[in-house]
Amino acid sequence: MSEGILILLSAAFVNNVVLAKFLGLCPFMGVSGKIGSALGMGIATTFVLTMAAITTWLLEFFILVPLNLEYMRIIAFILLIAAVVQLTELYVKKYDPALYQMLGVFLPLITTNCAVLGVALLAVQEQLSFFNTVMFSVGSAIGFTVVIVLFAGLRSQLSLNHVPAALKGSPIAFITAGLLSMAFMGFSGIV
Repeated sequence: MSEGILILLSAAFVNNVVLAKFLGLCPFMGVSGKIGSALGMGIATTFVLTMAAITTWLLEFFILVPLNLEYMRIIAFILLIAAVVQLTELYVKKYDPALYQMLGVFLPLITTNCAVLGVALLAVQEQLSFFNTVMFSVGSAIGFTVVIVLFAGLRSQLSLNHVPAALKGSPIAFITAGLLSMAFMGFSGIV
């Protein structure tokens, strides 16, 4: 149990998928303009990332490995992730139309979010147990959500401050993301 908690905390705060592994940068930069949309994307990605890691682990160890079809891993994982995203999109569209409108094109783009595929592949590559895969995926999802909401807050504060004209908008956002990443990289040497 303590190993699972350590994996969860490590995935969330030390080996963060966005700031330490540089996965999921498209939604990180694209949806982090407002805290509400960033939180919505974080919650949707949390659900998709967790479900995708669980289902791909089951697919890997109950179908692909027994049938010696490991070479089909990436295509099978992508298809499974696309199905999970479609179900999530249908759910959000039906039960929270405002969030669906706010996220726009970024909700279906969770399919191409490399953080989702990356976490699934890392869990299989490291041959984590089912429980540790769940903890790793939940920790990665929490880390993704924390970082995207934190970055949205930073971006909203930057929009209120005086920024030189040449750095307004995306340039200052990229500089801020780089500094945030460097701060996280400093923590990764501790553990």
